[in-house]
Amino acid sequence: MIYDQARYVENGQYEPLLSEKETTEVDVGGDDSPLPDDLTRDSVELPDLSEPELARHYTRLSQMNWSIDSGPYPLGSCTMKYNPKFTEAVAADPNGSVHPDRSDESIQGNLELLYGLQEYLAEIGGMDAVTLQPPAGAAGEFAGILVAKAYHEANGEDRNEVIIPASAHGTNFASAAMAGYDVVELPSAEDGRVDVEALEAAVGDDTAALMLTNPNTVGLFERDIEHIAETVHDAGGLLYYDGANLNALLGRARPGDMGFDIMHYNVHKTFATPHGGGGPGAGPVGVVDELAEYLPSPRVRERSSGSGYELFDPEQSVGKVHGFQGNWLVLVKAYAYIARLGDEGLLDASAKAVLNANYLGSQVEFDIPYGPYHHEFAATSGEKDAADVAKRMLDYGVHPPTTKWPEMVPEAMLTEPTEIESKKSLDDLAAAFNNAAADDEETLADAPTRTTARRIDQVSAARNPRLSWRALGDDE
Repeated sequence: MIYDQARYVENGQYEPLLSEKETTEVDVGGDDSPLPDDLTRDSVELPDLSEPELARHYTRLSQMNWSIDSGPYPLGSCTMKYNPKFTEAVAADPNGSVHPDRSDESIQGNLELLYGLQEYLAEIGGMDAVTLQPPAGAAGEFAGILVAKAYHEANGEDRNEVIIPASAHGTNFASAAMAGYDVVELPSAEDGRVDVEALEAAVGDDTAALMLTNPNTVGLFERDIEHIAETVHDAGGLLYYDGANLNALLGRARPGDMGFDIMHYNVHKTFATPHGGGGPGAGPVGVVDELAEYLPSPRVRERSSGSGYELFDPEQSVGKVHGFQGNWLVLVKAYAYIARLGDEGLLDASAKAVLNANYLGSQVEFDIPYGPYHHEFAATSGEKDAADVAKRMLDYGVHPPTTKWPEMVPEAMLTEPTEIESKKSLDDLAAAFNNAAADDEETLADAPTRTTARRIDQVSAARNPRLSWRALGDDE
């Protein structure tokens, strides 16, 4: 991102880089280097700070950022759940720190945990088999579409279309296209749900799958899901479940029972593992029995002898999509979260996720076009620019929701508070929404004024990033 450093220095908000602080010239012995002279240096300037100075530097930097440990992070559909610290402690247990290339016999404890997580996820999703290998939700989604493709090819069917609702996550469109499919966009009905008549007209001999989120992107449950599943299956296609909104269903409804054939689990959204940032993450994939043989390899199973566990490759596997059995420490955290909550805890999580969203929505003065909704809602800022409203909310001490999406809601503010927030926290969020709603256009356009970085030229930052640092006043 491109920051106006001079302004931050003037405002007292700029925290100098370590290389701008006290430094010492250190001899690095360039004369002894086997590298060419133009690639070596005799000495370098390195920071020379005491421990308190270093600790304060990173503390100040952390205070300039917002995180789920700072307060609510109500990004709709991104589901920024709080990461409980006990899972970090479990993942840090040195007894689990074994190299995955060791023999099955020497990692029985690890394999038992992985097998247990497969079983947990299969039960929660109503699936028959699960792979833990994909390293992120989007990677799991792509792997799931590859499974669907392998299934159709094994049956001698050349299906080339994937149907996706207009309100779906962008990764749905990308995953289908990356797998070589043509994307058929499905419009939403007036009530915000799938247009069943449009779906019936869209399916056919070319349909490989329908990718669907339920509840959908504006928090609406697809009431016609059984008819939707029947329509897709009658055409010979598969029904794919995007697990982004599974947090609304935990312990109450299962995609497998609705007729879904494949699903991916966003463990960061549903089971409180760290969220994204490019990874490492985890995006397990679950399937019904007839698709199990196409899952990525390896998977974990109980030995036929009944003693212990082993890795195996499904007979018609699409192959590896990531190293080993997936990102071990992320999977440990997901297992610990599910095991700690148990059946009653998962039921409570989904209940409070829905309750919190509906309570917050009832307190927000912006219009909410669609309902009744479940774990999230899409408010509209009306004639005000949703991005301006969001930036103004930063001045009121909260993180704003997702803006400008989905496009089915004009000037959308997609909001998901999750189950973790207290009534006071939700009241603070509602107050920020409503204060921003009352602000005039000039105030909104100038916001934020209290943050370390104000209005950033995001387009230039993305297209012309500064990949090296230059001190203030440097001309080159």
